[in-house]
Amino acid sequence: MTTRTWLITGANSGFGRHLASQLLSRGDRVAGTFRAAGSVDDLAGENFRAYHLDVTDPAEITAVVDRAFADLGRIDVVVSNAGYGLMGAAEELTDEQVEHQIATNLTGSVRLIRAALPHLRAQGGGRILQLSSVGGQAAWPGGSLYHATKWGVEGFAESLAGEVAPFGIGVTIVEPGGARTNFRYGSSVLAARIPAYDGTPVAGIRRILTERTTQGVGDPARMATAMIESVEREPAPLRLVLGSDAAQAMEGALTARLADVRSQRETAAVTDAPLSDAVTGGPADLND
Repeated sequence: MTTRTWLITGANSGFGRHLASQLLSRGDRVAGTFRAAGSVDDLAGENFRAYHLDVTDPAEITAVVDRAFADLGRIDVVVSNAGYGLMGAAEELTDEQVEHQIATNLTGSVRLIRAALPHLRAQGGGRILQLSSVGGQAAWPGGSLYHATKWGVEGFAESLAGEVAPFGIGVTIVEPGGARTNFRYGSSVLAARIPAYDGTPVAGIRRILTERTTQGVGDPARMATAMIESVEREPAPLRLVLGSDAAQAMEGALTARLADVRSQRETAAVTDAPLSDAVTGGPADLND
C-alpha cells in the first residue's frame, strides 16, 4: 500500500469526513479544509493539517492551495468535494441562491483545480478526484440548479482529463448515488414554496426533504473506500460510479439520450452544408 498525501475540501462532513478518517487510519497525510470552526478538531494529529476555506472566495482558494503544497511539500491527490444541494423549482429560487449554488459547486471546483494544477505539473503528476453525482448524468424535476452545476463540472473535468494527461495528472469524476450522509437532510437547501407547483413533480423532492422518511442506499464509508482504491488504478478511471441506484439511473438516462440522438441522424444531416461549400475546422476536426 502506497502512502500518499491528500488535499480534501469539505473534510468536516459527508464523503470528505469519511475519506479523511480512513486515510489517516492507514497512515496517509491529509490536508483538510473546513468552514465551521471546531468541525475537524477531532482529526488533529501529526498527519492532519486543517485549513479554513470558503470555496466561494477565489483569493482564499489560491492562498489555501499554495499554503498546503508549501506546508506538505507534495500533494498526490486533490479531492474537490465541497458542495451542497439547492432544491426546488427553477422559478422558486432567488438570484442569490442561484449564484451561491454555482459559486460553490461549479466555480469553486474549477478554481480549486486550477489553483492546484501548477503544483501538480511542477511535481511531475498527481490525481484529481472531482465529486459529482448521479445528478451529473441524470436530472429530475426540482433540482435544476443542482443538476446544472454537476453537469457543468463534469464537462469541465472531462475536458481537463485530456488536457493534463500529458503531465501525468489523472482525473476521475466520482458519481455517487444516494448515500447515507448529511447531504439530504443536512446540507441541502430547499427553496421557498410557490403553491402553483404543489401538484407537479417538484412536490416530490419537497416531500422527501420535509418529511425526512427516506435515505440513500449507499454506504458512505464503502464509497469512500472505493474512491481511495481508485487512485491505485492506472490509467485513472474517467468515471467512478458508486451505488446500484447510480448505475441504474445513469444507464437509463444515457440510453434514452442515445436513442434520442440516433432517431435524429437523418434530420440532423439535412442541416449540413453542401460538400462543395464545406469549411473544415469544426468541432469534429479537433481530434484529427
